[in-house]
Amino acid sequence: MLENLEVLPPDPLLGLMAAFAQDPNPQKIDLGVGIYQDNTGQTPVMGAVLEAEARLLASEGSKRYLPPAGDPAFTSGMLALVLGEGAAGQFGERVRVVQTPGGCGALRIGAEVIARSRPGARVWVSDPTWPNHVPLLGGAGLQLQTYPYYDFAHHRLDFDAMFAALGEATAGDVVLLHGCCHNPSGADLSLQQWQVLTELCEQKGFTPMVDVAYQGLGQGLEADAAGWRWMAERVPEILIASSCSKNFGLYRERTGALLAVARDGRAAQAVHSQALSAARQIYSMPPSHGALAAGMILQDADLGDTWRHELAQMRERIASVRRGVAQSLGSDFQFIVREAGMFSFLGIRAEQVKRLREEFGIYMAESTRINLAGLNDGNLEYFCTAMNTVLNERH
Repeated sequence: MLENLEVLPPDPLLGLMAAFAQDPNPQKIDLGVGIYQDNTGQTPVMGAVLEAEARLLASEGSKRYLPPAGDPAFTSGMLALVLGEGAAGQFGERVRVVQTPGGCGALRIGAEVIARSRPGARVWVSDPTWPNHVPLLGGAGLQLQTYPYYDFAHHRLDFDAMFAALGEATAGDVVLLHGCCHNPSGADLSLQQWQVLTELCEQKGFTPMVDVAYQGLGQGLEADAAGWRWMAERVPEILIASSCSKNFGLYRERTGALLAVARDGRAAQAVHSQALSAARQIYSMPPSHGALAAGMILQDADLGDTWRHELAQMRERIASVRRGVAQSLGSDFQFIVREAGMFSFLGIRAEQVKRLREEFGIYMAESTRINLAGLNDGNLEYFCTAMNTVLNERH
């Protein structure tokens, strides 16, 4: 049987990472990998996480399974983090939370719930979006339709085109929206634009699904959440996939949650039961370590303060890098300051991307999407010098 399988081509980004690892250039820079790095080029374990883990190590007396829906401290903490401190009382029986293996797990469980409710439902995804959205949603049997999001020529969100396209969405459709800092372009919806989309959702009857992976890395935990919270308070139903990989630094622990606000308590219970059934079929029980640590941080005032302080430092470091790049590269790159989070599209030519890689050891996706957190005090000048070289010379 197994001899019938075909060898699949490697993921382009994984291939880029492999090429970077083999490059002997001592000044090489990896701007393709999508993880936070500090000013030393490391992806550290946050101090709040280390303290939570130390407490867990000292107190954990069993490795028995978590409840199917996850650790209660974690799920209640995520509800307050994503939808606000008063969310439990505000939404009451309309809201449910299920712990998942990362934000990807939340997206897939959400997709499975949608497919069970409406087999083959149409899901609108942005252009550009992350490549994993396609298999996570399409793999559940959902039909994908794209809507325009980013104007590459002018380096800005093309909201008019987005709004016009989503005007074709109908009741029974799902629209996947990006939370703060999440689109690979770094261009975010404003609160006013979230409000306009909320009105459109109410008129057309589609169901919004929000992918939230960078809360706290844009303007702050509360400001970043304002748009999807506005929407959740007004639409009949919404799904939110939330990840702790970035803002807690729990990448390898696969810690996330699916939040569902339904029309009423009966519908919420149905969503919850279907989500747990889908999880049972896919991965059976949720992993514990990351959720126990994050749950402790979200429930402990001192740990929470430490975490928020560290998150603010991460946010300011990324903003500082953006300012440094824009200042060094000049007027054509001022859009980098206007964008938020770790990512931006440089918009340079393919031959310039190749030259940066081959001559300078600077690696980025072919789309020119870069992770600005890969830049720091030790390599920012080198990167900007290389960029100016390839931009100003014919080669």
